[in-house]
Amino acid sequence: MISLSFFCFKNLSLSGTKEELRMEKKKRGFFDGRYGKYLLPGVLLQSVLIGGGYATGREIVSYGAKFGAGGWIAGIGVLIGFAAVAILTFEIARLYKVYDYKSMIKELIGPLWPLFDVVYVLTMIVIIAVMASASGDIVESTTGLNYWAGVVILVGITGGLIFFGDAIIERFETWGTIVLYVGYIIFTGMVLFAKGSNISTVMQTQDMSYSGNVGIPAILWTGIIYVAYNLCIFPSSMFSLKRQESRKECIISGLMAGVLMTAPWFMTYFALMCFYPNADVLSANIPWLVMMSSIGAPGIFSIIFGIVMGWTLIETSTGVIHALLGRVNVELKEKKKNELDRKQQAAITVVILVTACVLSKFGIIDLIEKGYSLLSYGFMILYLLPILTIGLYKVLKKEPILKADMATSILEEKGI
Repeated sequence: MISLSFFCFKNLSLSGTKEELRMEKKKRGFFDGRYGKYLLPGVLLQSVLIGGGYATGREIVSYGAKFGAGGWIAGIGVLIGFAAVAILTFEIARLYKVYDYKSMIKELIGPLWPLFDVVYVLTMIVIIAVMASASGDIVESTTGLNYWAGVVILVGITGGLIFFGDAIIERFETWGTIVLYVGYIIFTGMVLFAKGSNISTVMQTQDMSYSGNVGIPAILWTGIIYVAYNLCIFPSSMFSLKRQESRKECIISGLMAGVLMTAPWFMTYFALMCFYPNADVLSANIPWLVMMSSIGAPGIFSIIFGIVMGWTLIETSTGVIHALLGRVNVELKEKKKNELDRKQQAAITVVILVTACVLSKFGIIDLIEKGYSLLSYGFMILYLLPILTIGLYKVLKKEPILKADMATSILEEKGI
C-alpha cells in the first residue's frame, strides 16, 4: 500500500513537473523557444552581413560571379566557411559562457585580445562609412531623399533600436530579414524571368570568359576569402546565444546560419549569370541597378531598391555597434563599474554614426578604405585561424570535461 501511494505520488509529481515545463515554455514566448535557439543567431548574422556582403551585387561579382560557370564553386566555399565558423562560435559561447566578443577572443588568443579590439573598431567605422557613402548616393538618386536627411533617419532609427535594447533589436532584425529576403527574391525572380535562358547557355558552354579559365582550388579559395572579409559580423549574434543548451542545438543553428547567409549570395549569382559575360553589368559599381534597368523594370523598383539599401545600412550599423557596446559593458562590469545605461548607449551610437557619415563625405575614408584588406587579414589572423585551430581543440576538450563533472555531481547527489 505504501509503495502504491509512493508510485502515485511520484507520477503526480512528474506530471506536475511536465505541466510546469509546458507552461514555462508558453511564457517564454516565440523568441525564447526553438526560433531563438536555432534560427535567430543566423537571422542576426544575415541581417548584418547583407550591407557589406551583397547588397549592391558588386561583392558577388568580385567573389564568384566573375568566374561564370565555375562561380558556384565559390558559393560552396562561402557556405562551408560561414557554417563552420558559426558552429564553432556558437559552441565555444555555450561551453565557456562567453556572450560578447572580448570574452570570446580571450578564450581564443589570450593576451592578444586588445589587437582584435583595434581591428574591430576600425573595421566597424570603415564599413559604416563606406556603406553610408554608397547607400546615401543610391537612396538620393533613386528616391530623391537628400543625403543628410537620410543620415538623420539612420541615426534616429539606429539610436532608438540601441536605446530599447536586445529584445527590440532581435525583433527588428527578424522582420528586417524577412523584408529583405522578399525584396531580393522579387528582384531575382524578375531578372530570371526576363533573362534566365542565358544561365543554361553559360553552364552548357562552361563560359568563364570574363575572368579567364581558373582552377577549382582557386575559385574555392575565393569563397573562403569572402568569408574572411566578413568575419566582423560574428560578434553581432553573440548576445543571442544564451538560449543554446547543447552541442546538437549549436550545430543545427550553425548550419542554418550558413544557409541563411549564403542563400542571397546564390540568388545574386544566378541573377548575374543571366547577363554573363556582359561587362556593362559585371563591371558596374551597382550591378543590381544595371540589371533592373536592362530588363526594363518599372521605376518603382529602383525606388524600392534604394529603400532596401537604406534598410541594410540600418541593420548592419545596429549589429556592429550593439556588439561593441556589449563588449564595453562587460569591461565595465569586470572593473566593478556601472554599465552604460540606455541613454549613454544611444548617445555613443549617435556619435559613431555621425562620425562615420561625415568621414564618408570627405577624402579621409578613401585612405582608410585602402587599408580594408589589411583589416580583413587581421580578422583572418586574430579570429579565423584561432577558431579553426584553438577553438576546435577547446570544443573537443571541454565537452568531455563537462560530461565528467556532470556525472560526478549526479553521483555525489545520490551519495555514491
